[in-house]
Amino acid sequence: MNAHLKRWLTAFIAVPLLIVIIGYGSESIFALFIAAVITAGVIEYNTMVFEKDRRTERGLTVIIALLIAVSAVSGGRSLMMATVTLSIPAVLAMRLLRTDGGGSSLKDTANIFFGVLFIAVTMSHFILIRMDERGIVWIFFLIVMAFSSDVAAYYVGRFMGRRKLLPSVSAGKTEEGAAAGIIGCMIACVIFAVLFLPGTGTGHAAAMGVLGSIFGQLGDLSESAVKRTFNVKDSGFLIPGHGGILDRLDSFIFMAPFVYYYKHFFLVT
Repeated sequence: MNAHLKRWLTAFIAVPLLIVIIGYGSESIFALFIAAVITAGVIEYNTMVFEKDRRTERGLTVIIALLIAVSAVSGGRSLMMATVTLSIPAVLAMRLLRTDGGGSSLKDTANIFFGVLFIAVTMSHFILIRMDERGIVWIFFLIVMAFSSDVAAYYVGRFMGRRKLLPSVSAGKTEEGAAAGIIGCMIACVIFAVLFLPGTGTGHAAAMGVLGSIFGQLGDLSESAVKRTFNVKDSGFLIPGHGGILDRLDSFIFMAPFVYYYKHFFLVT
């Protein structure tokens, strides 16, 4: 089957499922869904980064990632950041006390924390957004932000792209596509805000669209850089036509924290 057709068939199946989970599921169900997504993403990351015999490092990365998601649900941002902070000395202590010489190198330790920060901490902001006032609407806003940016960038880049954006990181990204993603995202965010978040204001919605697209594209490029570093084409094969979980969620990695903090620091609604 054509890869392009696979992408749309997968979206056709996945979108209604997401609507049900987000729109009709409780906060707990949504948190479980995000925790499952984080776990799948971390497992893909572990497969790319760690050798098969690095079971301790793989296990620690998954455990810390789940603890961060659980702390976001049970204690909000404060407990989540406390978990992140306290995991640093805990992991370092475990590494230093190893008797097989593994504690002498901090490379694997650095890879553990990069995976935790890059995937678990960023994606746990979905849980924080859902717990906010009108959280369901803001989750849909975030999805519209990512989808509009991705679609505009993909199609304009594919049919009109001429100048490569960062060929050393991602051969397919173009400057024209990046610009289209920003414009398309800004328009979609303004329309969504007018219809469903009228108290936000068109100025804030436009600013979030522009900055959100930039953060989303940065997440995409960052995930591509990780794959290129470890000589991997796709992070996994879980989603037909899209590769792995990380290949599909890369835009959300930085978008979710951005939306959460923009709301808290710049919006009064």
